[in-house]
Amino acid sequence: MQPKRYIVWSKQDLDLDDRFQREWYIQQVLTHGRAEDVSAFPWIEIKDLLPTLQLPEDVKSLWKHYFYDER
Repeated sequence: MQPKRYIVWSKQDLDLDDRFQREWYIQQVLTHGRAEDVSAFPWIEIKDLLPTLQLPEDVKSLWKHYFYDER
């Protein structure tokens, strides 16, 4: 997969079958992506990974609120 330049500017290709690269890319998408980029991933996967993703606090808080209704 070729990442979109506005999300990932440091790599030409990604192997989303590789767990590390996939999690890293999801972090980048949630931080820098657009709605259509986020919707490309199964939301259950985002929910399952959320506790371990390294996200800015405001981004993580938004997703926690969405999935768990945490305030």
